[in-house]
Order: sequence, then C-alpha cells, then structure tokens
Amino acid sequence: MTDKRFKVLFICRKNAARSLMAEALLRRWGMGRFEVYSAGPEPLDQPNPQAMELLRKVGIETDTLHPKSWDLFAGTDAPVMDFIFYACEDTAKLHPPHWPGQPMVAQWNFPDPLSLQGSDIERHALLNLVFGMIERRVKIFCALPDHRLAKLTAADMSDIATGEHAA
Repeated sequence: MTDKRFKVLFICRKNAARSLMAEALLRRWGMGRFEVYSAGPEPLDQPNPQAMELLRKVGIETDTLHPKSWDLFAGTDAPVMDFIFYACEDTAKLHPPHWPGQPMVAQWNFPDPLSLQGSDIERHALLNLVFGMIERRVKIFCALPDHRLAKLTAADMSDIATGEHAA
C-alpha cells in the first residue's frame, strides 16, 4: 500500500442519489485509501430522502452528504482528481467543464431510481437494486491494489510516457 490517497469524483446530473450513494460507499469500503467527492451539473437543493434513509439503514453516516455543482471541481483552484466516474449516462453525454490534471474518466451507468413512475414498493425496490449495483462496483474498485490504481492515474501515465516508470 502506498501513502497516496486517490482522489475520486462521482458525477450525476442532480447529485441527489446515485453519485451520493457512490461517494458514501467508497468512503466506507475504501478504508481511507480514497478522498471521495460527488457533484453534478444541475444539483438539487437537498439529497433524495429515500437514498439517505437507505444509507442510514446500512449504517452509513449521511450528515455530510449534499448535492454540489461540478463547477467546484473545475478550474485552477479545484482539487486534482485521479478518477472521475459518471454514475448516469445522460450526464456523461454533456460537455463537462475542464477537469484539472488528467484524471481517468469512466462511465458507471446506473438506472435512475428517482425517475421510476411506479408504486412506492416499486420505487423502493429499484432504489435497493441500484444501491446494490453501486456497492458491487465500488467493492470491485476497492479490491484493486494501490499499484494497479496508480498505473491508471495521470501521474503514473506520464512516467510511462517519459520512460521513467519502473515495472
């Protein structure tokens, strides 16, 4: 394990459910290896109450989770991310702001649990399903050893490009 804490940003349009759940789950399962954030281009004023209740039911603190604009993570004063994951397909299609550095960007598309027009039971079931999908993806990401994660970051990629990387 290295001393580096990888910076991760989860993006979703409203930053009210999927990206906030991903942020909370990576904090839990990352065991201090990651500095985790979430944001969106059209953040709501408040997180989705059902998503926050689900997180609390599994023992995850939600007091610090709140929707944020992705503009906070763009520009020269923004923290330099190692990884940016889009949690929804429609946001990945938008023209994003300029991310400082050269983060690895990937799509982790999950269904929108807020868009289902069904009964309370159906909406709750979809939210639980999406939560499980996000948790599985986060656990797989956490299972990657630090040296593998470092190979995916811009700093290590520049070392490879200049021939300074030791295998």
